[in-house]
Amino acid sequence: MLRARPRRNHRRGPVTPYVFLIVPLAFLVVFTYIPVANMFWYSVTDWDGLSPTKEFVGFGNYVEIFTRPELFGVLKVSLYYVGASFVQIFLALYFATVLSFSTFLRNVYKGFIFFPYLINGVAIGMIFLFFFQPGGTLDAALKAVGLGGSVQQWLGDPGVVNYSLAGTSIWRYLGLNFVLFLGAIQSIPGQLYEAAELDGASRWAQFRYIILPGIRPVVGLSFILAISGSLSVFEIPFIMTGGANESETFVIQTVDMAFKYYKFGLASAMAVVLLVIILLVTWLQRRVAPEEKVTLS
Repeated sequence: MLRARPRRNHRRGPVTPYVFLIVPLAFLVVFTYIPVANMFWYSVTDWDGLSPTKEFVGFGNYVEIFTRPELFGVLKVSLYYVGASFVQIFLALYFATVLSFSTFLRNVYKGFIFFPYLINGVAIGMIFLFFFQPGGTLDAALKAVGLGGSVQQWLGDPGVVNYSLAGTSIWRYLGLNFVLFLGAIQSIPGQLYEAAELDGASRWAQFRYIILPGIRPVVGLSFILAISGSLSVFEIPFIMTGGANESETFVIQTVDMAFKYYKFGLASAMAVVLLVIILLVTWLQRRVAPEEKVTLS
């Protein structure tokens, strides 16, 4: 008789996940880690982006950044966007909470709030250029309700332009935070709301003791994303003003330094400084408001 050969027990389980990780890790290394490493190398050189040779200057570019107020001082423009991010998170949390309950036409409202986030940033910039231009949509609306005296140069006045641009950013990115909050709220067990209603809890009480504690990690994440995005804002002001009228941000200045003045070494150093600032702000946020494990019962 022929004896059946015993099957060999190939232990493929522990190896299989790593096989699937090869391609994404390769993309991550090629398109993230290597460019970041090159950026650090460029930041200590005097390179125009075209010359085959790069002159090593050490920390000279970093010294120039902190000794030239016009380079580092534009970060104050980011404060407008930081303030706008807090308004944006508050509005997103409010709408997500209201629309998580039974509301008339709530799916329509969800679509209206999230739709701007799907629009291309260039298209949004062009839309709001017409919205804010003299005699444009905003001016016509103000005159129609008898507020013609409030009409001004929304993008031409240095004292107003950053408020206009920050307001545009609120409109565009509100949908992202709204979806994050709405998904987190809907993940809370429905039995908690039913028990709260049986105990006579109001909507405010349900928000304070059920919703807010339940979505605290998502709120913390939104604050980190909002502040880091405010420090690195680029798209909206670049399209709408090009950095004119004191609306230039640190990233716009970095791009101009590289592609307008051909100082890639200095621009790389500015990018490194911005990266360090964002990491430092994120670390401070985690220290001030550490992430806590949420348990709802």
